[in-house]
Amino acid sequence: MKKRTVDWSRYGILFAWIALIIVFSLAENSFLSIKNIFNILRQVAIVGICSVGMTFVILTGGMDLSVGSVIGVSAVGGAIMMSSGFPPIIAVSVALIIGMTSGFINAFFINEVGIAPIIMTLGMMTSLRGVAYILCGGYPVYGIPEEFLIIGQGYLNVVPVPVIIMLIVFVVGYFILNKTTFGRSVYGIGGNAEASRLSGVNVKMIIYKIYILAGALYALAGLILLARVNSGQPKAGDGYEMDVITACVLGGISVSGGEGRIGGVIIGVLMMGTLTNGMILMNVPEFWQWVVKGVVLVIAVTIDQVAKKGRVKASTKA
Repeated sequence: MKKRTVDWSRYGILFAWIALIIVFSLAENSFLSIKNIFNILRQVAIVGICSVGMTFVILTGGMDLSVGSVIGVSAVGGAIMMSSGFPPIIAVSVALIIGMTSGFINAFFINEVGIAPIIMTLGMMTSLRGVAYILCGGYPVYGIPEEFLIIGQGYLNVVPVPVIIMLIVFVVGYFILNKTTFGRSVYGIGGNAEASRLSGVNVKMIIYKIYILAGALYALAGLILLARVNSGQPKAGDGYEMDVITACVLGGISVSGGEGRIGGVIIGVLMMGTLTNGMILMNVPEFWQWVVKGVVLVIAVTIDQVAKKGRVKASTKA
């Protein structure tokens, strides 16, 4: 009987996260307090929700830099609607439509015009940030109904509501990717889009669905951020694309597409949250935090590329 071996390389991110926890817990006594643990979970909820949408995008070999701007314009749009007297459900619907529309536009130009995803979403990022400032004149929008704030500030027993929403999004994302034909098509397109097309997969339609889904999740994150800060900030979500992409890559989602699991993304999200929280507790200057996050992203992509070259070399020898 052949002895079963464990591929320990798959658990590298988990070991790195545990090591990070040990380092910060030794450096700062309050790091492992219950209050701080829930604080970390609340902080990562928005990035976590966005990372599910980004996971679908990257798995197809794409990239979406419009994350932060969709968060911002959705938050401002929802805030304007509610401050104008519209019921929260209407405002939420409008914000989600804004996110889905941005995703549709991204997919249209990627599919029909052939613009590279990173260029198209970079343009969308810049444009939507401008739209967010135009909508509110550059000023925060207040007047958010008290009942709406629960999705950003509320608790279910001791668990923050944003964390519950994040967990639901992860579970649904896991089910779609691992238990549906759509999920298998996502992996197939990332592995070889032409082969998927020849096997009968409507590649363009899948791309449309993925970017629309991602836009909706970014907008949902924007609404949670709106409820958390109790105002629609035109700068909301600025820079979030960095944390979201890094969390996905750290979690094992290959930037080349077709490889990775959403379970790893959860660890990637928690690692980014742990890193940020630990540096804040240790009073690391914000500018140095940017440096560290940038280095972490480069290291994660380097490991991904080296691992992929190793697999290609091994398969060639076989």
